[in-house]
Amino acid sequence: MTNSFKGAFVIASLTLLALGLTASFEKRPISAGLAEAAPGFPRGQSAAASALPADVPINPEDLAKLLQSPTGEKPILIHVGFHVLYTQGHIPGSEYIGPASQEEGLDKLRKRVERLPRKKFIVLYCGCCPWDQCPTVSPAYETLHNMGFFKVRVLYLPNNFGRDWISRGFPVEKGQ
Repeated sequence: MTNSFKGAFVIASLTLLALGLTASFEKRPISAGLAEAAPGFPRGQSAAASALPADVPINPEDLAKLLQSPTGEKPILIHVGFHVLYTQGHIPGSEYIGPASQEEGLDKLRKRVERLPRKKFIVLYCGCCPWDQCPTVSPAYETLHNMGFFKVRVLYLPNNFGRDWISRGFPVEKGQ
């Protein structure tokens, strides 16, 4: 894919998101995602967050409580969506990696965590679109899982970050 085509694809995708239009991605179990990718996704990656194992999602309330608690292990928070969404609002202390639906974002994710202990607690999130259509969190989760990380959770945002995190009054930072 050429850089100009990638740029046009990102602009078109963001335009569709802004208009509230989203593509439908086939729901597949995570094991199916390892064998066959949905169109437009890296081989070996499944498309939808709904394909994640049932114990992986973490609810916004539980994450907010965990982050506000004076005790307990705090996770590394990693945003694996589009930069424009991250700058509009993100969880305080979270790190921007880039869209994990693209190989460049997955490479940045691998580099960010490569030296961490495999027992490190990591929470991934995006929030660009409805949970069952999110193209980024499943590839990010699968990448970390395949690297041997076993304490990886994904923030469950059934609608999007604005509706399921910001409008519920959970902490938000803007910029970067």
